Amino acid sequence: MKQILVMDDEKDIRAFITINLKRAGYRVIEAGTGEEALDIISNNNDIDIAVLDVMLPGIDGFEVCKKIREKNKAMGIIMLTAKTQEVDKINGLTTGADDYVVKPFSPSELVARIDALSRRVDLIKENASTKELLSPPFRMDLTERMLYKNGEPVELTKIEYLIMKLFIENGNKALSRNFILDEVWGENYFGNEKTVDVNIRRLRQKIEDQPSDPIFIETVWGYGYRWRRED
Repeated sequence: MKQILVMDDEKDIRAFITINLKRAGYRVIEAGTGEEALDIISNNNDIDIAVLDVMLPGIDGFEVCKKIREKNKAMGIIMLTAKTQEVDKINGLTTGADDYVVKPFSPSELVARIDALSRRVDLIKENASTKELLSPPFRMDLTERMLYKNGEPVELTKIEYLIMKLFIENGNKALSRNFILDEVWGENYFGNEKTVDVNIRRLRQKIEDQPSDPIFIETVWGYGYRWRRED
């Protein structure tokens, strides 16, 4: 049974989320502040997914997400936000979140997103037995979950890591945005294709010599992207 951390400063919302997650078969730990959430995580190695409210006094959800990612690249993270501006969604993704849910939300929507994220977490664990993938000048160490370019480590978020793995496994194939969305975020993900584009832009910033003129991640206009490999 997977364990989920729910962080929200409103007790009624935490209780609402907790009840529905327990009904769905998850174990739940609650935190009312960012400080409390970080303390719980530092003392508990069994948390699979964190559900983090963005707007909190003190340490907010973005900062908690960032601190989690500094130490744990495998934990699933979903942001809860009352805002609908694109910049807030991008902030959540760029600090390492896997998904976001805008308040107010239905219990079924949140559970469906957690179920999809849970499967991705399982997939990462299953793939840990494979040692590496090669696409010169890149090497992916699947045990360490690290990407190397010319022998130098490239720091990736969990989503960026999964996108890179999908690309290298499908070298020189045109992958549609919807295919990438389904393979990386899961078929039950409620987001749209812009989520793929946002993460591709950030990934290019990390792996391309000239992100504005990419040579590894090619855009297939009107369709998606292609990983160029010549090995």
